[in-house]
Amino acid sequence: MSTLQTVATGSAVGGFLPLLTAVVQRPHWSAQAKQLVAVAVALVAGVVTVISSGGLSQFQDGWLSAGTLGAVVAASQAAYDLIWKPSSLAPAIESATTPTKASATK
Repeated sequence: MSTLQTVATGSAVGGFLPLLTAVVQRPHWSAQAKQLVAVAVALVAGVVTVISSGGLSQFQDGWLSAGTLGAVVAASQAAYDLIWKPSSLAPAIESATTPTKASATK
């Protein structure tokens, strides 16, 4: 797989990743905690993307793997800041998936 293909694949995954990350995050978390979770999820998604794009042998080429990981992280951060946060969709998902105190005590 070429560098351009890996970056394109990583960017596509990263573009929609904030919506999945919002399921895990909670509105009451600090901005730093949310960012750490987002980056960790993006790195895991990047590894999965590398494996699904070229199998485990893809890790033999460090530049391609690093390019894919970087593309996922960068695209996810950019997509969140430019699309999902201003549209209020990601924050709405966070709120909707946060357990209420009543259900947490049962």
